[in-house]
Amino acid sequence: MGLTHHVGRAVENGTLAEILDPTVPDWPVEEAMALAKLAIQCAELRRKDRPDLGKIVLPELCRLRDFGEENMSHFLVGGSAAASPAHSSASEVKSEPQVQPEYSDPKGCASSTSLPENLSGMNDDQETSIL
Repeated sequence: MGLTHHVGRAVENGTLAEILDPTVPDWPVEEAMALAKLAIQCAELRRKDRPDLGKIVLPELCRLRDFGEENMSHFLVGGSAAASPAHSSASEVKSEPQVQPEYSDPKGCASSTSLPENLSGMNDDQETSIL
């Protein structure tokens, strides 16, 4: 909870950029702010105070992933960042087929109606933590 408090204060005071890793050039501060706010909400103790996984969390994570993929070339052009295994070239791709979970769409983003029952079937009165 200490980290949550520290990040929350930085968000409130408009100083989040000051606590981001200084070795990373050109942080997308708006996206970092969106992720920080979402993370703070997800750290709430009571489930009913946390955002809905399918309606809020997953769409935002997909948006941030898409943003990262769109901007990956900016970091790779100068050679300052290496491609992750998920973004390797076609010659390095293993021949084994990748099996997607049945609740994912083609881009890997699920909707709340297609989440596994143990995630989508919870009601707001439950105090269950999914970690």
